[in-house]
Amino acid sequence: MTSSSSSSKAAKRLAHTYPEGLRADALMEEDVAWSHEIDGERDGDQFDRSDRAALRRVAGLSTELEDVTEVEYRQLRLERVVLVGVWTSGTVQDAENSLAELAALAETAGAVVLDGVIQRRDKPDAATYIGSGKADELRGIVLETGADTVICDGELSPGQLIHLEDVVKVKVIDRTALILDIFAQHAKSREGKAQVALAQMQYMLPRLRGWGQSLSRQMGGGSGGLATRGPGETKIETDRRRIREKMAKMRREIGDMKTGREIKRQERRRNRVPSVAIAGYTNAGKSSLLNRLTGAGVLVENALFATLDPTVRRAETPSGRLYTLADTVGFVRHLPHHLVEAFRSTMEEVGDSDLILHVVDGSHPDPEEQLAAVREVIRDVGAVDVPEIVVINKADAADPLVLQRLLRVEKHSIAVSARTGRGIAQLLALIDNELPRPSVQIEALVPYTHGKLVARAHTEGEVISEEHTAEGTLLKALVHEELAADLAPYMPAPAL
Repeated sequence: MTSSSSSSKAAKRLAHTYPEGLRADALMEEDVAWSHEIDGERDGDQFDRSDRAALRRVAGLSTELEDVTEVEYRQLRLERVVLVGVWTSGTVQDAENSLAELAALAETAGAVVLDGVIQRRDKPDAATYIGSGKADELRGIVLETGADTVICDGELSPGQLIHLEDVVKVKVIDRTALILDIFAQHAKSREGKAQVALAQMQYMLPRLRGWGQSLSRQMGGGSGGLATRGPGETKIETDRRRIREKMAKMRREIGDMKTGREIKRQERRRNRVPSVAIAGYTNAGKSSLLNRLTGAGVLVENALFATLDPTVRRAETPSGRLYTLADTVGFVRHLPHHLVEAFRSTMEEVGDSDLILHVVDGSHPDPEEQLAAVREVIRDVGAVDVPEIVVINKADAADPLVLQRLLRVEKHSIAVSARTGRGIAQLLALIDNELPRPSVQIEALVPYTHGKLVARAHTEGEVISEEHTAEGTLLKALVHEELAADLAPYMPAPAL
């Protein structure tokens, strides 16, 4: 027997917890406007900010004329949505946090959240996701609020989408489609757009639907005649075939882009430049941390998945060692499988790195859940053996007790604030200690005609001391085996 709680009670509970209708502010305590005077020094030039702001839609600005007899009637407004979640396990607080995150995703995509309901079930209903009775109640909420879209907190099968739409009589989408929509809005690079397009086609393929005449048969030949008679191909089958062809082409294009990225990685490996990857939950402050450490000027916005395209910047440790710092796409719980596959070439930056900075939002209601969700994706891309530093960001806004708990549980962790700069110096020192070091200590007298070897010792190794003499440069350093072999002719012979 499936146990359930009424939708109205769940809505009252959510309204009490998040009185503004599950708006994204529930997850964004630090919603402070970005300004050049305050944040410019930390975040750089923010080249993408004007483009993003130019496309921002604002709710509550009505230009609709009352006298519609004189003009063509038009209405432009944000989508008005009702959220639906199925609570199958965990506490009620977990279910409410998940629905609050769905509200933040909906607002990031450009919707206005009107209401949210949670259905308590052992498992989602195979036909309508929430059961026929609750689907009828949901129809009443849609009519009462005037919503035009229902968003479900889970991935729905094609049958569930169709059956639920038949009951509520408005558009129904799931969490996966919502995240794909956000990615499509925010992808800017050629590779990012191709990856999002591939993920959308993978999601769309089993969910194509025919409407009326679009199911009519297509003739086999160009002008009819012999060997063209028969059932032919329906329009929906034609669409599926074309989507599969586009997907194959898109995979080839992404493969070519992956080759270019791999060549750059090989060049960094050849030059013995260590790499550090920043990974973490969306809106945890990864781009802010990158800007604080390198002055990269990456877009920083208090929104989910504000930046998608990876950014690689050159950085230097306090001891003078060079390394690269890569900002990766943000993760989220129940990240769609299509996205993990499509963005696999981008996420390989994490797997090929020498160190992962795992950024977590210390002010989030459930930071442990963020850590678990990100580590699940890291396992999927095969980066389980890469050393990890847990960076607890937003320490200036976090509860001190939560910080203490995280620092106690996560043994290799540090609390920082990318906004104020707290803990950044300690983080740089920690990165310096964790990066792999050259293993061979040498002492060589390098002639001035071979200054390139000295330069390589500075870029590829760690110079302990350097002295200029009449015969050449007396160098003491830690270097890799290849450079040690090149410096061997200039090392003193071992004493007998």
